[in-house]
Amino acid sequence: MSLSDTLKIEVTQDIPTCQALRRVVFIDEQGVSEADEVDGLDGRAIHLLAWDGECPVGTARLLVKGAVGKIGRVCVLPEARGLGLGAALIRSALEELGRIPGVSEAYLGSQSHATGFYEKLGFQVEGEEFLDAGIPHRHMRLAL
Repeated sequence: MSLSDTLKIEVTQDIPTCQALRRVVFIDEQGVSEADEVDGLDGRAIHLLAWDGECPVGTARLLVKGAVGKIGRVCVLPEARGLGLGAALIRSALEELGRIPGVSEAYLGSQSHATGFYEKLGFQVEGEEFLDAGIPHRHMRLAL
């Protein structure tokens, strides 16, 4: 699979498909508990869904509180990794947050091994490492 003309990222109301992708990556692959993954916030979030042709291959979730947009639940299926889709999802998330009046900052909790990926997209690490669902993370911010 390669990034192609068939790739699209869109805002979606198809929460079950987003949840299914997250289940594959976070619960099945990374061993996150269902209790940690299913947090009850999906109903008030903006969801992005990445498609390659007819196949959903990635997702991200945006939660807005005041001037801060939190990007979370970012995942790409294993077979679609390494092709730039994760970066495309983050850029789409930042564009979507930029459309919301009053939102001036993007925030996320990066798995520690992925901080370099987010730094290349302009995010800066802040604070100490912490555990989320048993996985080391770092807080990261970007002014919009």
